[in-house]
Amino acid sequence: MKKLVIVESPSKSKTIEKFLGKDFKVVSSKGHIRDLAIKGKDGLGVDVENDFEATYTINKDKKDVVKELIKERKDADEVYLATDPDREGEAISWHLAQALDVDDLALNRVVFNEITKDAVQEAFKHPRTIDANLVKSQETRRILDRIIGFKLSKLLKSKIRSKSAGRVQSVALKIIVEREKEILAFVPKEYWSIKALFKEQKIEFEASLEKLNNKKIKLNNVDETKEVLSQLDGAFELAKVKKANRQKKPSLVFMTSTLQQTAASRINFNAKKTMRIAQKLYEGMAVGEETEGLITYMRTDSTRMSQGFVDSTFDYIKETYGKEYVGKYQSKKDDNAQDAHEGIRVTDITRTPQSIKKDLTNDEYKLYSLIYARTLAALMAPAKQATVNYTFNKNGYEFVANGIEMTFDGYT
Repeated sequence: MKKLVIVESPSKSKTIEKFLGKDFKVVSSKGHIRDLAIKGKDGLGVDVENDFEATYTINKDKKDVVKELIKERKDADEVYLATDPDREGEAISWHLAQALDVDDLALNRVVFNEITKDAVQEAFKHPRTIDANLVKSQETRRILDRIIGFKLSKLLKSKIRSKSAGRVQSVALKIIVEREKEILAFVPKEYWSIKALFKEQKIEFEASLEKLNNKKIKLNNVDETKEVLSQLDGAFELAKVKKANRQKKPSLVFMTSTLQQTAASRINFNAKKTMRIAQKLYEGMAVGEETEGLITYMRTDSTRMSQGFVDSTFDYIKETYGKEYVGKYQSKKDDNAQDAHEGIRVTDITRTPQSIKKDLTNDEYKLYSLIYARTLAALMAPAKQATVNYTFNKNGYEFVANGIEMTFDGYT
């Protein structure tokens, strides 16, 4: 019995086929195969006056791909659709089912969040039907793209010679304009600050002026500042010492937005570069004699992790650092999050960045190291700090100095 599996990316097909064995053949659709037609009223491919009925056509550059898929489909006893586990991937599976005459109500949709042998084989034990709600969601987004993009672009081109407009561009432009108006309306206000430099037992430290007679103080000009300075000659009194202990908790695992932000600030990758490299790490790379996905799916708004991975990581932390470094598993609950699958984490916590450095490019190593560190830290114990707060007084003027000492390094 020949079982045909269709994925999106050619780079994934060989890896997945090796996991599934000789009874399976894995081929690629190379992304989307169909899109809205450019015909009908306004060339929208959407009948706006008839329940927004969509008309689809095979993409010109995918006609040969679809022919080959149809041929493979005829030779197969079973067909599995294993496109990416998101809204776009669900829609691609639906379009494949339509084009290849596959029953979209059959149990042939397979979803996995990481391309590892265990995850892929487990997913094929639990196939499901195509999720119609996800398909409709993607279809709605595409129809909006088409209606707003075509109609608005045409209008703007005639008025201001703009090249294009769209569902996202229009909103982004509005936000930029509103922000620019706020910047232009900003009225600069002068303010001054005073710091005192103290020296005690050869240790120098700064304290900042915060209050006058227990009330917040604001210095608006140089004259007010000089008036205060004239009252600060001579010795200061140490009025108050406050000590406390606090915890510094680790951040949760990455989701798409936080990965892009952190990669930009830490390793100077733009969003496009970050996602391109993350895609490669997800789809599977040759590491030694194995080929596996190194991270979970990189398009997500969730910080959830599988219990199996959490347990294995706790064991790793205990063995590597000691039981006092084992933290607590937590994820952010957000009512607006789709939470379709896990956050972005490494697939194997024992696969340290250093152990696979020789198999990665410099950029791949940088991003993998970032994801690995965040994954590990998220499941480690908080750092503990002892804080001390000194208040110095002179003629009612209060200067405050803060100090922090690490008492337990925890995840750091």
